[in-house]
Amino acid sequence: QVQVVESGGGLVQAGGSLRLSCAASGSISSINAIEWYRQVPGKEREMIAKITKHGDITQADSVKGRFTVSRDTAKNTVYLQMTSLKPEDTGVYYCAADYTHITDTIVAGQTWGQGTRVTVSS
Repeated sequence: QVQVVESGGGLVQAGGSLRLSCAASGSISSINAIEWYRQVPGKEREMIAKITKHGDITQADSVKGRFTVSRDTAKNTVYLQMTSLKPEDTGVYYCAADYTHITDTIVAGQTWGQGTRVTVSS
């Protein structure tokens, strides 16, 4: 089993910064990638960043140059550093872990955290 918990959301003024954390626990070795999503009011949930177990990073065009994803493997934590925040970045941010758990069977899935709310005031 894999669990992830987000933290770090809050209220910030436009142009400010926040760092979100995604702490993973459980069967860490089964995690293939950690993804960051956001749910902005009135829009579909969007994947904005992804880091694989090999350290490969992909980001959505909407956040390139402003958001940076990184990880601390010793802490089993992935970070989303958000800078130059805009009011349109307001929403709930989720992290999700893609995993493949192999025992006598192969179980692949995705585990989601509860989300952390980010509010950017103008």
